Amino acid sequence: MAAALLLVLGLTAMLTACGSDDPESLTVYSGRSEKLVGPIFEAFTADTGVALDVRYGSSNDLALLLAEEGTKTPADVFLSRSPGPAGYLDDLGMLAELDDDVLARVATTDRSPAGTWVGFAGRGRVLVYNVDEVATEDLPGSVFDLTGPEYAGRVAVPGSNSSFQDWFTLFRLRNGDNVATGWLNDMVANGSRFYPKNGAIVEAVGRNEIQFGLVNHYYNFQKVAANGNAQRSANHGFVPGDDGGLMIIATAAVLNESNKQGAANRLLTHLLSDEQQRYLTDSVYEYPLALGVAPADVLPPAPVDRVGAVDIDDIAAEFTRTIEIIEASGVLDQ
Repeated sequence: MAAALLLVLGLTAMLTACGSDDPESLTVYSGRSEKLVGPIFEAFTADTGVALDVRYGSSNDLALLLAEEGTKTPADVFLSRSPGPAGYLDDLGMLAELDDDVLARVATTDRSPAGTWVGFAGRGRVLVYNVDEVATEDLPGSVFDLTGPEYAGRVAVPGSNSSFQDWFTLFRLRNGDNVATGWLNDMVANGSRFYPKNGAIVEAVGRNEIQFGLVNHYYNFQKVAANGNAQRSANHGFVPGDDGGLMIIATAAVLNESNKQGAANRLLTHLLSDEQQRYLTDSVYEYPLALGVAPADVLPPAPVDRVGAVDIDDIAAEFTRTIEIIEASGVLDQ
């Protein structure tokens, strides 16, 4: 059984651009969106003169594509929304050991034990709530509490969203299919409502269309930054150790087959530079993972509980199983 971490899930890879044999360029497979990392890539090219040919898509699909391409892959660098796809490729022997100056930028807890990938940003799972309708003393301690009668018809679940599917896969692997399936079925029976995206949930909570929602932490901070006091929502973190409040880290790796590993490591160093880490936390409101870079002042302390190691035989099979459970629950019909 292959040792890996939480896989990032996605329905379809939307790939753009193509590889290049130009020694002054790198090919990047990015599971993080162009809206998020595009400015980081542009700054790298401006600073170094190294052009980047980027293929964007879901992290899971890109990892499967890399496995299919094998030794013929044009990719030099792989960015993933969580460690699972990187761990999957590492188990296939496709990732190179990173330079010491890259590894030294992050804590040992935020990188591969073998030094083949590093985390560069973190997103905590939280419960967003309407501040006018919900008293702080009524907020739950655990994600399991949300199946109780006091939350009936009041919780939004982004069942088709890849970030929720990331989290639910980890939740399932940590607790077993019976517990995870039972929780999701109980949420449906309790009248939880389906929304396709985290941002849509935060907007709905802010206008009191629904009172609670399960989202990544940074969405509410972005809405508050845009709308100020008109945004009537806030984040609630579950008690330490609760599965509902785990932080999932985005990762970066260099491919073994790359003949441009020096430049590829330079890109990772750039990603972990103080300037780009400040961009990720001050503008995107994610948690920076480079040592010595503090989170944006508006952010609470980073969740202590990171994604833990789990055994995964087949990344595609686990993705399929998660989708099967979500679809069978009926949450997408709520």
